[in-house]
Amino acid sequence: MKPSTRLSVDARRTLKVASFRIPIPNALVVVVGALIALSDTYSACAQDGFYEVETKYIFGFTEGSGVGLEGEKEFSAESIARIGKADGRYWASETKLEYEFTPNQYVQFELGPLVSAHVIKNVTDLENRNNLAMSGFFGEVRYLVLERNASSPLAVTLSAEPEWHRIDETSGTRVTNLGLELKVNADLELIKNRLFLGSNLLYEVEGTKDPDHVGAGWEKESIGGVSAALSYRIIPSVFIGAEAWYLRHYDGSFFNSFTGDAIFVGPTLYAQLGPKAFMTAAWNAQVSGHDIEVPGSTLNFGEFTRSRAKLKFAVEF
Repeated sequence: MKPSTRLSVDARRTLKVASFRIPIPNALVVVVGALIALSDTYSACAQDGFYEVETKYIFGFTEGSGVGLEGEKEFSAESIARIGKADGRYWASETKLEYEFTPNQYVQFELGPLVSAHVIKNVTDLENRNNLAMSGFFGEVRYLVLERNASSPLAVTLSAEPEWHRIDETSGTRVTNLGLELKVNADLELIKNRLFLGSNLLYEVEGTKDPDHVGAGWEKESIGGVSAALSYRIIPSVFIGAEAWYLRHYDGSFFNSFTGDAIFVGPTLYAQLGPKAFMTAAWNAQVSGHDIEVPGSTLNFGEFTRSRAKLKFAVEF
């Protein structure tokens, strides 16, 4: 999930995540430079310099309004990792193997299987686990309700993503889980083809059938959230930026009982690797949070993790 790093002797720093230590990538500038160099050939071929771009993937975890070109198809691998709890060692990731197609200029469909991985050791209330499994299936439909044009820099897309899971996203145990994620995806062009402001409005609901195997029926929960992101195009094929998310977790399907919240912030990167290939990456750290079951808490490890990361590679055809 993370780029390889090279730490100099006089610039070594570390970030402690749970009970193990992860090096902070002091060579991040080198990695970004390598991506820029890799995409320079493609950039040089762009006749219009800063050409029009699909904004869906340039904001990290925040999604832009883009739905692609009519008739376009895409295959991608998108991994999201959730890292760190209050104690022990915790890593949980989920990878979407996506097939995406755009039948017309307003509608886009995605579908594919899910693959999960869990590495859990000495985390309170979770069993130790080290496994990799096919974990479910997802689909998504996106509809462009407001298209950007010469007189309006704003574009808005609505999306709905149903999911089925056989592996619990947090604990890695076998479950029957159904979920639905609804989003409003909006972005505003601040400087033509160069600087974009993005925002998402999120409602996510899910139910897990008898998660404790005691005949308790379906356990339901919901999450509401809002994000803001800024992405700047430093060369025709590379965007860098930052985003912030505010998330609230509830028991019940419709925000019934508040259990805690969290704020995540972090950098984002998008690089066009060729005429039909791109990658996007993001890392968010939890900077503030509250768990109602832990009085005085300043971070929320009950419903969220210490940090999260996203990496996506895609090929269009």
